[in-house]
Amino acid sequence: MPKAWIRERKRDYYYRLAKEEQYRSRAAYKLLEAVEKYGFIKSGDVVVDLGAAPGGWMQASRKIVGEAGFILGVDVKAIEPIDDVNVRSVVGDVTELETVEAVSELLPHAADVVLSDVSPNISGIWELDHARQIDLARRSLQLAVSVLKPRGNFFVKVFQGDMLNDFIFEMKQSFASVRLVKPKASRRKSAEIYVLGLKKR
Repeated sequence: MPKAWIRERKRDYYYRLAKEEQYRSRAAYKLLEAVEKYGFIKSGDVVVDLGAAPGGWMQASRKIVGEAGFILGVDVKAIEPIDDVNVRSVVGDVTELETVEAVSELLPHAADVVLSDVSPNISGIWELDHARQIDLARRSLQLAVSVLKPRGNFFVKVFQGDMLNDFIFEMKQSFASVRLVKPKASRRKSAEIYVLGLKKR
């Protein structure tokens, strides 16, 4: 890895904070900040976390939902287990129907919240990466709509670009309120932004 990248990471406030507070990734703070502002995860909620590896959002969600909640992490690669009876994970791909079925079978009841931090393998070709990210966001939306209870919430990562408005329009067909969220924990030069759908229709 380039030395400059390693130095920048070590200086990163959220990276150091994650180490101190034993979160598996700095991304945990993106979720915690968004939930603090918009309150879309509550105590006792059932949460599905798509693209969950290495498990930072699962840890953050577990902190919010407490003993009465349940977290299910989903990723194309195995997630190191979190030692908690209310936290489970499954290997699955959001683009495959089998994943929807596996998620539905493992949930105690319809999900209160679906999160998606799914990302494509970055090619460096902006138009391609943006298109791939929007496609994964759409697949995540389809899964969310199928497993969420009425008035459930959905929080999904996208990349800014010319396809974003169409995706927001699609979100508005399924949720009563749709907001764009850029947490402080997102790196300033990053093009990532989150779309929050509140109250599934």
